[in-house]
Amino acid sequence: MPRFAHIPEIEPDLDGSGLKIGIVMSRFNSDVCEGLLAACTDQLKALGVRDADMLIVTAPGALEIPLLLQTMAKSSRFDALVALGAVIRGETYHFELVANESGAGVTRVGLDHDMPIANAILTTDTDDQALVRMQEKGRDAARVAVEMARLNAALRHPR
Repeated sequence: MPRFAHIPEIEPDLDGSGLKIGIVMSRFNSDVCEGLLAACTDQLKALGVRDADMLIVTAPGALEIPLLLQTMAKSSRFDALVALGAVIRGETYHFELVANESGAGVTRVGLDHDMPIANAILTTDTDDQALVRMQEKGRDAARVAVEMARLNAALRHPR
């Protein structure tokens, strides 16, 4: 018998049917971002999210992603959002600034608007590291968006 069998638990739900998912993708480091997007949308479809229930918006770079996420969250059109981008270390401090501020912005939008946001803004040292991670991170973002949308709904409206 499971140790906590007597305590109710909400199980993970990866059924994306009927969910509305907004995706914001950075155009900077476009090869990696396009790879993230392809993996994410393919996985969303595999989970039951229809093309018509997805909206893709692009931003110049990772620092601009939180503002677009905020606008989408305010619209009340979406059950969850996804942030896709790639911040690859260069020779200046700019990497730390962009990585830290974009991550903090994504988190703040989610908390301020009670909106699940899957953060798939890669932060890597090299282009090769980003290319290796983009497929799995894109798929993972799709699963996180669907699971968190379902969990958020279950907590708001218990059966």
